[in-house]
Amino acid sequence: MKDMELLNSSEGQIVLARMYGQQQVSEQTTRYQSLIQAYQEHFGVGDIELFSAPGRCEIGGNHTDHNHGKVLAGSITLDTIAVAAKVEEPVITFFSEGYQTKYVIHLNDLSPQPEDDGTTLLVRGMIAGLLEFGYRIGGFQAYISSNVFSASGLSSSASFEILICTIISHFYNEGTLDAVAKSKIGQYAENRYWNKPSGLLDQMACAYGGLVAIDFVNPKEPIINPVHWNFGQNGYSLVIVNTGGNHADLTDDYAAVPNEMYAVAQSLGASVCRDLSPEDLYANLKMVRETAGDRAVLRALHFFEENKRVDEQVKALQERRFSDFLRLVTESGNSSWKWLQNVYRSEVAREQDVSVALALTEMYLKSIDDSACRVHGGGFAGVILTILPNDYVEDYKTWISGMLGTPVLVVNVREHGAVNVSDLISDLIHAEKKY
Repeated sequence: MKDMELLNSSEGQIVLARMYGQQQVSEQTTRYQSLIQAYQEHFGVGDIELFSAPGRCEIGGNHTDHNHGKVLAGSITLDTIAVAAKVEEPVITFFSEGYQTKYVIHLNDLSPQPEDDGTTLLVRGMIAGLLEFGYRIGGFQAYISSNVFSASGLSSSASFEILICTIISHFYNEGTLDAVAKSKIGQYAENRYWNKPSGLLDQMACAYGGLVAIDFVNPKEPIINPVHWNFGQNGYSLVIVNTGGNHADLTDDYAAVPNEMYAVAQSLGASVCRDLSPEDLYANLKMVRETAGDRAVLRALHFFEENKRVDEQVKALQERRFSDFLRLVTESGNSSWKWLQNVYRSEVAREQDVSVALALTEMYLKSIDDSACRVHGGGFAGVILTILPNDYVEDYKTWISGMLGTPVLVVNVREHGAVNVSDLISDLIHAEKKY
């Protein structure tokens, strides 16, 4: 069955409904069909596969993964998708929707080149990471599209990384790369080729699927526990508000967060904050303030409390205490704002997009008992997350977008992480034929 027919088959429609929700099936069918047509215009007709890697939402554990902490995160219905085909030549060629650039990366030379932009560097880093971790590589051609807000805190880069890994895993490694392997390769590319000191949170949430609690006490083998909770079925929506800020050129701000936590740990003879207790800090507070600085102390205190909150959030959902869960989300957001201090850049007083969006949203939510909002992702710019009852969503979207003049989207947590969509449809067809 051809790919257009696969998408329109009853099984294809079921898969899209499972990935995006029934209300998005028609939109997503058109989206994939348009991508196939764009691929054919650039590369011609041939054997192709469809792939998807989601963006991610972060509920709790803000800036804790790099110090071996705990997080609560989920993959979302915004994603990066690709139509791709395996080729014999050791070359990766692709186009991205909305851009004229034709990316051509030769796999026999993975060293950074002077003319490389960020995307090219990232792909080189991914391929180098695959080799570093012992996986096979090879060429492919693809047309790629993404509706994950770029540079906004929804992990558009991690979504792209995991997509590339999934394509290579399918074409050259029998699909054997699991979520942890893909995440480590994405982290390798960011650390080595972007000089970005990222942890594993973004990649793990994009790769795994669903709502997951992840403990990075041993980053080489993260402990992953799925958390079964459907916000929509329980009457709530996750609303992503783009505040108008941008994550570009914020590497120094991001790097300062883990580095200051490391400084606190090292002043007390440890490597990361996970190796300490709050009591260790209390007993040596004067020395640590003098050695690492006050903001570092506050960020370490955020780490300790945030770790505990993740466990409490998971327990609240498991016990269906949703009001308590929302209270903990609010506490987490307040800690990020006051202690972690990643809502705005202290040296840019005139630009506080996230702070303004949060302040307005807090005012709006005063009349709604069970609701919450928080800075989302890395912070300093980008998006906020608002959780509120479904009945208020349209009014809130109209109100906040009218105030800020920026995009607002409702997202769901999707159970599928990074996948070969063609395989999902084919597997369902075969399963139905069997029975």
